[in-house]
Amino acid sequence: MEPPEVRYAQSGDINVAYGVVGDGPFDLVFVNGWVLSNLAEQAWTGPPVEFFERLSQSCRLILFDKRGTGISDRVSGVPDLETRMDDVRAVMDVVGSKRAAIVGFSEAGPLSLLFAATYPERVAALVLYGTGASNVWAEDYPWGLTAEERAEELRQTDGVGSPEWLDAVLKVFAPSETGDEAAKHWWRRWVLASASPGTVLALRRMNSEIDARHTLEAIHVPTLVLHRSGDETNPPAEGRYISDRIPGAEFVELTGVDHAFWVEPGQITSEVERFLRSIWERGEWELFESERVLATVLFTDIVGATAKAVELGDRAWRDLLERHHALIRRQLVRFQGKELDTAGDGFFASFDGPARAIRCACSIADAVHELGLEVRAGLHTGECELVDRKVGGIAVHIGARVAAAADPGEVLVSQTVRDLVAGSGIQFRERGSAELKGIPGRWQLYAVER
Repeated sequence: MEPPEVRYAQSGDINVAYGVVGDGPFDLVFVNGWVLSNLAEQAWTGPPVEFFERLSQSCRLILFDKRGTGISDRVSGVPDLETRMDDVRAVMDVVGSKRAAIVGFSEAGPLSLLFAATYPERVAALVLYGTGASNVWAEDYPWGLTAEERAEELRQTDGVGSPEWLDAVLKVFAPSETGDEAAKHWWRRWVLASASPGTVLALRRMNSEIDARHTLEAIHVPTLVLHRSGDETNPPAEGRYISDRIPGAEFVELTGVDHAFWVEPGQITSEVERFLRSIWERGEWELFESERVLATVLFTDIVGATAKAVELGDRAWRDLLERHHALIRRQLVRFQGKELDTAGDGFFASFDGPARAIRCACSIADAVHELGLEVRAGLHTGECELVDRKVGGIAVHIGARVAAAADPGEVLVSQTVRDLVAGSGIQFRERGSAELKGIPGRWQLYAVER
C-alpha cells in the first residue's frame, strides 16, 4: 500500500501533518497512542501499514501526527488535551470532514473521550482500543498510579531513547514480538522517528496527571470499546469501566496479550468495520443537533459592587460597568469564550475547553485592576443541556456556586476542571472541600495559582 501524500493543517501557529487514504462512504480519524507517528516512513514500511490498509478498505481514513511528534511541528513541552482537540478539528476542517468516527488507541483514549463529549456534532461514533479513562489512582479506579508511583516513574529518566529502553517499551506494547530481532529493529527506528527523548519525558509527565473519567457519562454518541484479554498495559477491566459508564456503549473483549494495534490487526479492524458499517447503514451518520454537550462554564462578579456604586453615583457607576463589560468581552473573544448572560455586574460564559476558560478568567481578574475593580471567578466543567444554543442544567448551577465560594481576586475551580487540564502548565492550590448551596455532597475546590 502506498503511503498518503503528506499535507499540513494550520492549527493556531502550528503545522499539523496529515494524510488521507481510502475513499469509503464515511470518514474515520485514527488517533495514535503515545508518541507514535502515523505518517513517518517507518509506519509505512512496517506492521502498521496492514492496519491502515484494512481500515481504508471501508472508509476514508484520516491520519495525522500529533503536534510535537512525527513530521508535525515540534513544540516546547507537550500540549494539553484541549490543544490536541483543536488539532483534530483543524485536520477535519481542512479535509472537509463534517462528521467522522474517532478511533483512539492507548494514550489517545482520554483525548478521544473529551473530543466526543465536547463536540458530539462532529463525532458520528467513538471507538476505543486498549485505553483507559485515567492515569490517576482512585478508590474506584485502581489501575491508575498513586502519587508515590507517579513520582517514582517521573524520576526514571536514565536511558530514555536507548536501544535497551526501546526494547523494554516494546515488551510492554507487544510482548509476543520481543524475541523477533527484525521487529525490535523496526520498532526502534519508528519510535526514534516519532519523537525525541525530551518529548517522551514531557509526555510522561502530562499523562501521569490525566483524568478524563468525568467525561464518560457526557458521551452520547455510539461507542465501541475493545480490549485484549491479556493486555497488561490497559487491562480489560479498564475497558469495562469505560463501557459501563458511557450510555449504550458496547464492550468487546478480544483474545491475545498484545497492547499493540499492529499485531493481528484484522482482529481489531473487523470489529471496527462491523460497528461503523451498522451505524452508516442505519442512516445515523448525518449531522445532528446535540441536546447535551460537555462545556466549561465561567461566572464572574465584581467584589463590593454595591459599595462602589454608592461611592460613584449612578452615572459614573453605569460608565464603569460599560467599561467592565467591554473589557470582559475582549477577553472572551481572545480565549474563544461565548457570552451567555449578564446580570448587573456579573458575567456568565461558556467554553469548549477548561484551560482556555481558566486563562480567560485569570486575564479578566488581572485586567479589571486598571478599572480599580476586583472580581471573583468560578469555573466548572460538566454535561450541559443545550437550549437555543445556550447551556443550562445542573453544571451551570455548580459553576455559579463555585464562583460564590471564591475569595476576592480569586479564580476558583472544581476538581473536574483541574483534572482535565493536565499538561497545560496551570498550577493550583487546594482550597479543601465545601458544600455548595443547593448541590448535594461536598465539592473539592482548587484556587488557580497566578
